[in-house]
Amino acid sequence: MSSSPTAPSEKVDQQHLEKAHVEQFETRRYPPDFEAEVAKNHIPLRGRLLTAGLAFIAGTGFTLFGYDQGVMSSLLTGNQFEAQFPQVVVESSHPNHATLQSFIIAIYEVGCLAGALTNLVIGDPLGRRRTIALGGVIMAIGAILQTTSFSFAQLIVARIVTGFGNGMITSTVPTYHAECSPAASRGQLIMLEGCMIVFGVTWIDFGCYFMTNSSAQWRLPLALQLVFELIMICFIWFLPESPRWLVKHGRDAEAMAVISALEDKPFSDGEVQRTFHAIREAVAMEFPGLSDKKQSSFDVLKTQMKELLTNDRSQNFRRASIGIVCQMMQQLTGINLVTYYATILFQRLGLSDINSRIIASANGTEYFLASWIAYYFVERVHRRTLMLVGTIGQCITMALLAIMGAIDNGPANVFSAVLLFAFNTFFAIGWLGMGWLYPAELSGLRTRTAANALSTASNWTWNFVVVMVVGPSFNNINWGTYIVFAVLNALIVPGVYFFFPETGGRSLEDMDVVFAYAHIHNLDPVKVSLRKDIPPAGTPEADEILGVHPGLRRRASQGTSEDTDSSSEPKST
Repeated sequence: MSSSPTAPSEKVDQQHLEKAHVEQFETRRYPPDFEAEVAKNHIPLRGRLLTAGLAFIAGTGFTLFGYDQGVMSSLLTGNQFEAQFPQVVVESSHPNHATLQSFIIAIYEVGCLAGALTNLVIGDPLGRRRTIALGGVIMAIGAILQTTSFSFAQLIVARIVTGFGNGMITSTVPTYHAECSPAASRGQLIMLEGCMIVFGVTWIDFGCYFMTNSSAQWRLPLALQLVFELIMICFIWFLPESPRWLVKHGRDAEAMAVISALEDKPFSDGEVQRTFHAIREAVAMEFPGLSDKKQSSFDVLKTQMKELLTNDRSQNFRRASIGIVCQMMQQLTGINLVTYYATILFQRLGLSDINSRIIASANGTEYFLASWIAYYFVERVHRRTLMLVGTIGQCITMALLAIMGAIDNGPANVFSAVLLFAFNTFFAIGWLGMGWLYPAELSGLRTRTAANALSTASNWTWNFVVVMVVGPSFNNINWGTYIVFAVLNALIVPGVYFFFPETGGRSLEDMDVVFAYAHIHNLDPVKVSLRKDIPPAGTPEADEILGVHPGLRRRASQGTSEDTDSSSEPKST
């Protein structure tokens, strides 16, 4: 092998490379008890059924996320809610109540932020499944506290607790789902989570609005989130752990069993083994001589945070920063202006209480239907195109809302209502699921837990800022609020175009190769990500780019010996 990585040829025959590498794996030797260990960890749920099970649980987690976000929109102006919590009633005699109204919504984001940051410490040691289950239990406690609230202070505490659990879930579910999904359909599968966020914003509030003589008007919608929480907590244990997490923690036989189940092929199949060894090579590069099982949670956190600041071949700092900015951009589009304040916005357009709730619920339904556009196109036109189209549409929509707000007559108000539907449509296309998919695809295995925790924390931080600002902003500058978001969307467009690499069509390990190649040759990772000649992870050519010696393999912590020596590996030229 040459001493320095070489550029892949523009005329590389990808099928030939992959076929040769599959044949290479077929000759690999394993420890005598390895096959028995794989058989011992056999997973009955396989193939499409397993993929469907993963999508169901991930979707349930994000339905819960969307439901808990959207449920407060109609509750805020319900007569029973206002009677129990007069602090949210905005009147000229209580101008500070606009801030309190925003606060009771935004305090939930503070809890979410804390939960996401907690994953920096506990996320990797616990694993994906246990973190999701723990987040569900905490959310359930918060839901009970919200439902039984009799004071403003209790409701605040309950919202924080619920948010804490949700922060843990939302920073883990996309990672778990991405690590268990094939590259060809990963985008669509995680886009389902975005669809489920919107599905959570339902008509339930509207139905309960008519319970004008009972606190069930707001307690029942808050209690119903327990259904989603119990489903998620119970059914997550029927699914396997992420194979990437298992390999990272030296549980190779279990990881092979999971990959075999996901592909619905025997572990000896060449494609199963190529996927397995590509993951092991990523671990070999990122964890030389390190066993996380021997470190405390804080040691792991310290190591991950140190690695996040590196900018060598792995480009960890760049990748984590892009993920953090991506989640910030999602919130600065202004979506929560509509999500949390839909009913109030339609009331400001002159609609009655009932009509504003009907239109707000119809808006949520249209939002859900529009989210399937991204599901259909995400693997056809890829990530960057959807983000750019969505952002340009959002910018134009916000500018038109400002113009209609300045005109402020009957026809202008009708057009404004239509524009709110249009904004949701563009956001569903460009950012709804993408904000969660893209950071999960971008980071390397070593820093993925920490990077996704920080990107999710970024989401909740800016979510809090936007929600806190919107209420007072409308009271002070009215339609000028739309101008602010129009400008922010305009600034997002060049940010995506110049700095966001394309992740579509590549495995999670392939992105390691893209960034390493860009670093070695001092190229723009965005341009490299759009090239078709970058070799896939797990091939000798990719090993050379990554700087992984062909014989280097991570030693499994459960007694699995090193793979065959490097002499059995083909040399790249």
